[in-house]
Amino acid sequence: MSTWEELASAALVGTDRRPYHGSLLEAAAVQVARRRAGMRLGTVGGPEPAPEEERPAVGRRAAERLARIMGGEHERLLAEWLAAAAETGRRVLPYVLPELLERGRRDRSIRVHLGVLAGQRGRWLAAQNPAWAYLLEEPTGETWELGGAADRLAHLRTLRAAEPAAARRLLESTWERETPDDRAAFVEVLADGLSMDDEPFLESALDDRRREVRQSAANLLTRLPGSRLSQRMAGRVRACVAIAGNVIAIEAPKECDKAMERDGIRLKPPRGIGERAWWLQQIIARAPLAVWGRPPTRLLQLKIPDWDAEVKAAWVRAAVLQKDPEWARAMFGWDPIADLLESLPPDEQQELAAEFVREHDLDSQLIMVLGGVSSHWREGLATAVLRKIVKVATTQPWNLGELVKLAGERIDPALFWLAESYSPVESIQQVAALLRFRADMYRELRAPDASETSNR
Repeated sequence: MSTWEELASAALVGTDRRPYHGSLLEAAAVQVARRRAGMRLGTVGGPEPAPEEERPAVGRRAAERLARIMGGEHERLLAEWLAAAAETGRRVLPYVLPELLERGRRDRSIRVHLGVLAGQRGRWLAAQNPAWAYLLEEPTGETWELGGAADRLAHLRTLRAAEPAAARRLLESTWERETPDDRAAFVEVLADGLSMDDEPFLESALDDRRREVRQSAANLLTRLPGSRLSQRMAGRVRACVAIAGNVIAIEAPKECDKAMERDGIRLKPPRGIGERAWWLQQIIARAPLAVWGRPPTRLLQLKIPDWDAEVKAAWVRAAVLQKDPEWARAMFGWDPIADLLESLPPDEQQELAAEFVREHDLDSQLIMVLGGVSSHWREGLATAVLRKIVKVATTQPWNLGELVKLAGERIDPALFWLAESYSPVESIQQVAALLRFRADMYRELRAPDASETSNR
């Protein structure tokens, strides 16, 4: 076989002057591949070797389960595996890193765990591939000034979590230069650590040209009962409402003026809703709930001769926007939606959801309610869901499969024995199998480190 020097010489002077037997290009391609394959790390033109790892690796069985999940077996559990593994402080094994980093490129939600899990080898790989450089990015002032929209948003979120006031000041410093799309995304970041210190900035954002910016600012100001917007909305509610005895008399607004529009009241209603009903709902939803002067359980007992459904729908929206547990608890009984559960502690979420499952047919609303309940479901909710699955298994409704998946993914995996012994019905055994899979997953991640796998 010709040497690289012979091939280079023939190519430089031409095959007419220095004949070459065979295909010069094919031989050159082979030599390029041989030279690259034989390159030693650290030589001129090649990358430096990866540094030594500082963290132990997950055990072999845990690594194998991750590979199975990434290969499509219960793929919806990937985020749960990554979160559980990151809590152990260990890293994944090198052979899964390329695919995991590639997934992180496409799915930003898993990146939060990759800083721990990728280890030194992962950071070394990220340095070789610009598509994976997100792993190396550390939020800095330069990121805010020169980064792309996604990187700047991530930087602002990180800073807001650590120093809320500094994040707001940073946003204020460049607000006038931001694009409408960026302003709409950035203002929502202030929901984390929201306080009255943010009120002046958010009040000024009500004058923004972009509707989404105004709406987001109004939503955040609604969560601040002492804000000027909240007080203006309270005044509008008082002008519309009179409570006497056991009756709530409502006079809906007859117009939507410019001041109302500035405060986030949208002029045109969705199809099927009248203008006055639409304006009334928005005013009530943005007014401090304390303006009603009575607990929600008492208010729900009163008669509302006109606009009853509109007022109660607005109370639901107000409870969601203001994240008020007392109102969320009361309004869930009137309109059981998942958004209301977010304001309640996990124990109460499960109690309300279990009662709803026991009394409600399997439909899309039941699935959505269960989707809003935090993992891991304990025995009360687990039993209610398993009983529902048994009850509907013979009729095989279209959404039975989704209920089975939710149960397998949300029930505490330590309760796999409950499902295994509950019923021989196939759907229940599918739940049991998924719970056993998750239980094994956690057991493997808690197992002592297997040092022989650390460099695999």
